[in-house]
Amino acid sequence: MSTNRKVVLASRPEGAPVPANFRLERAPMPVIAEGEILVRMRAISMEPAIRGWLDDNDKNYFEPIAIGGTMRALSMGQVVESRLDGYAPGDFVRGLFGWEDYTVANADTVLLQKIDVSPDMPITYYVGVLGGSGQTAIVGLDRIGRAKAGDTVAISAAVGAVGHVAVQYARHIGCRVVGVVGGPEKARVARELGCDAVVDYKSAASMEAAIREAAPEGIDVYFDGVGGEMLDAMLNNMKTFGRVICCGMIAGYNDSDNPPPLYNAWQIVARELELKGFLLYSYAEFVPAALATCIDGLRDGWLRTIEHKRIGLAHAGALFCELMSGRTLGKAVLEMDLSEAD
Repeated sequence: MSTNRKVVLASRPEGAPVPANFRLERAPMPVIAEGEILVRMRAISMEPAIRGWLDDNDKNYFEPIAIGGTMRALSMGQVVESRLDGYAPGDFVRGLFGWEDYTVANADTVLLQKIDVSPDMPITYYVGVLGGSGQTAIVGLDRIGRAKAGDTVAISAAVGAVGHVAVQYARHIGCRVVGVVGGPEKARVARELGCDAVVDYKSAASMEAAIREAAPEGIDVYFDGVGGEMLDAMLNNMKTFGRVICCGMIAGYNDSDNPPPLYNAWQIVARELELKGFLLYSYAEFVPAALATCIDGLRDGWLRTIEHKRIGLAHAGALFCELMSGRTLGKAVLEMDLSEAD
């Protein structure tokens, strides 16, 4: 190839992103310097956290993407050229890479690591159930929630990328699971995944009452990726000494200047709750064990994964918009069409 296709930020979204906010461009093929590797992209993870990088402010934990800047995400690729010690052509690598056919990385690239790819596992799994999504579910429940057999565990976005793994893992270790979803189709899938009770927030007259009906004795552990009204309702349903795993606040991502209020915060004191923010990269020492758990679960059959997949870089922007509009089930992932990059 003489040029490299990439997806750039064409304009900042106002509310939910739309495909027009993104643009597919061609640029010269990257030339690597000493200490760098050239990576041919294979799979790109679509994460709600990306939405925060599209606003021009300092409210997120990564720098915002500039207008005209290349979009980025946790992604998987294969080294085609290396001038970095420890990396050789053919190695599979994962890191915070650009939405492009070929990307350049170095030792300082966020989350850069070599990955052993098992022949019985699809490549897209390594940015989903065998990547950050699956590992977040396992590490969150084990290390932050300290979930154990007999606990009642509530999981928001229970058929989302992290949620659908968390549901199955919680069931696997002997918990009673309450899944919170939006819509009858997602409720059906949540039950198929093993939820003992399901709360459909879109049809519930009162989310707080619906949670109480699903878990009349209260919630021991709440895995929260939503925040806002859902977290507020859950605080009034937690058991004393309950644990809340805060790994996302998607309810406010599309309007970061007006985050949803929290009215029931007094319950944190009254019920002596633990609320802890959770970013996976701060728990790197636990990731290998979480990966092994997910691989074993897939092979043993207690874990199955759901992918909302598109193929081809041209679909990246639209796929991200589908994710942020709530139209996806499971893990949203883009698989690269290698024929387009030859």
